[in-house]
Amino acid sequence: MAISTFDTLLQKIETRAARAGVIGLGYVGLPLAIAVARSGFAVTGFDIDPGKMVALEARRSYIDAVSNEALAAEIEAGRFQATTDFAGLAACDVIIICVPTPLTKHRDPDLSFVEATSRSIAAHLRPGQLVVLESTTYPGTTDDIVKVILEGTGLKSGADFFVGFSPEREDPGNQHYHTATIPKVVAGDGAEALALMKSFYGAAVSTVVPVSSNATAEAVKLTENIFRSVNIALVNELKTVYAAMGIDVWEVIDAAKTKPFGYMPFYPGPGLGGHCIPIDPFYLTWKSREYELPTRFIELAGEINSAMPRYVVGKLAEALDIRAGKALSRSKVLVLGLAYKKNVADIRESPSLRLIEIIEERGGRADYHDPFVAEIPPTREYQALKGRKSVALTPEDVAGYDAVLVATDHDRVDYAALAKSASLIVDTRNVFNRLGLSADHVIKA
Repeated sequence: MAISTFDTLLQKIETRAARAGVIGLGYVGLPLAIAVARSGFAVTGFDIDPGKMVALEARRSYIDAVSNEALAAEIEAGRFQATTDFAGLAACDVIIICVPTPLTKHRDPDLSFVEATSRSIAAHLRPGQLVVLESTTYPGTTDDIVKVILEGTGLKSGADFFVGFSPEREDPGNQHYHTATIPKVVAGDGAEALALMKSFYGAAVSTVVPVSSNATAEAVKLTENIFRSVNIALVNELKTVYAAMGIDVWEVIDAAKTKPFGYMPFYPGPGLGGHCIPIDPFYLTWKSREYELPTRFIELAGEINSAMPRYVVGKLAEALDIRAGKALSRSKVLVLGLAYKKNVADIRESPSLRLIEIIEERGGRADYHDPFVAEIPPTREYQALKGRKSVALTPEDVAGYDAVLVATDHDRVDYAALAKSASLIVDTRNVFNRLGLSADHVIKA
C-alpha cells in the first residue's frame, strides 16, 4: 500500500527527521525556534530584518529569553540557522508563523503580516507540509484566512498539506517558566492535522493540551488575555475610587489575597503594556460585531486601562502643585522605567511612552531612565521619541528633576538612594512602600 502524505510527515516528525521553519524571529519566534532545535529538529528561522541576521550570525541574542550560549549551542550543533530568503520554506516540513498582529488606529485587527506571510508560504507550498499559526488573532483566522490563501495554490488542507493553530504563551522576564515548560494548546484542521500538531509540539514542550478546533484554540488565547485585561481594569478603577476615599488600594489587595479561595490578586499600574493585553481583547471585540453581539466588559476594560496614563499624569501635576508649588508645564520630570514590565527590555505598547507624551503635551519636560533600555527604538505610535537616551540616575542628576515618576519597578534600581536624592516621587507601582521606604515626599498614583 502507498504511504499517505500524513503517514510520511508523521514519521518524519516522530523520528526528528522533519525540518521546522519559524517565520518571525521576535519575542515569540526565536525562543520557539531554539526550543524546537533543542528537541532534536533542524530549524530554519526566517525574518525580513537583516539586522537580526547579523546578530544571529554573531551568536548574539536580542531576546532575553534566549541566552547567547543557548543560541550558539544550537547553531554550532547544526540545528539552527536563520535567513531572509523565504525560498527555504520549500525545504521545511513544519512551518510556524510567529508574526505581529497589531491593531489599526481604529482598533481593528491588522492581519497584513499574517496574510503576507501566508502568501509567501503559498509560493513555496508543497505536499507533505504542516503550517501552524501562533500569532494571536480572532477565532476563524487560521481556517478563513491562512488556509484559504494556501488552498489558493490548488493543494487541499487535510489531503496535501495540514493546518493548525497553537497560541503563543511567552511571558518576558518570567523566571519560573520558559517555552518548553509552558503547557501548549494545540489544534488542527481535522483529526490528522491535530495528530501532527500533538506529535510535533509534544516533542518540544513538556505538556500538550489538544482542543477540538483551530477556532477554539484561537479563543483560548483571547480568553487568557481578556481575563487579565478585565481584572487589571477592575483594580485600576478601584484604585481611583479608593484614592478618593483616602484608602490605599495596595493595602486592600494585600489583605484580600490572604483569603485562600475565591480571590486572585491583580495590581494597578500606570497603564497596560506588552503586545497581548492592550491589543488582543479587541480582536474579539471586532469579530463579535459580525454576530451583532456587544462586548461591554472588554470595551469598558479597554477604556479604563487606556485612561490610566492620563490619570497618573493628573496625579503628578497635583503632587507638583501641592508639594512643590510648581505647575507641570514648568517642571522637569524623570520617568523611571521605559519597559512595560519589570526586569525586561520590552517596550511594546509601554505606558511609559504615553506618559512621556502626555507630560510634554502639557508643557513639561520628560526624560527617562531604564537600566534595560539605553535608547528608544523606532515605534509606530511614538516616532517623535525615537533616539532619546536613558539618563543617568546619580544623586546629582536625580536632584535636578522636580519629580520622579515611577512607571516600572525594575530591580536594578537603588530605591533607597533615589528616595534620598529625589525631592518628589510619584510611585505607580507601590515599590517604595513594598521596600519599607515610605516617606512624605513619596506619593502613590
